[in-house]
Amino acid sequence: MAGNTVYVQGNYVDVHDNEVVNLNIDKAIVKVQENAETAEDEGQETVLNPLYTNNRDRDEKLCLFVHPSIDDEHSWQIHDEIKRLVARQGVQEICQYLLQMGKDHKVLLPQSPTAAYDELVRLGMPNGDKYNIKTFSKYYQR
Repeated sequence: MAGNTVYVQGNYVDVHDNEVVNLNIDKAIVKVQENAETAEDEGQETVLNPLYTNNRDRDEKLCLFVHPSIDDEHSWQIHDEIKRLVARQGVQEICQYLLQMGKDHKVLLPQSPTAAYDELVRLGMPNGDKYNIKTFSKYYQR
């Protein structure tokens, strides 16, 4: 199995008795999947994403919201962030987070709520009763 070198330092809460513990750990090994590829850089072993070693190898289309000024690697990170967002949150939270991402110049949101809704559904947002276009349009702000 491959390992990942992790350097941690600082205060942590002991979950068993709620005490704050100051830890200084020089090296910790994290076990990952057997098919993960590893790369060594300056003596530090890191684990690459076992699913996508190169983001250009993905079969899916990049999210249309990604701001044009963002580079390719960061674009896929934003794409994954939006996919996790639509899979886990409700319409109001999705709209608020997209608005914040727009203010941070991570995404460029379309004027039309219908276009935004269609793209979010393509990325995995449910389109059931609580996630219909009418509810989405109520909370969507550009």
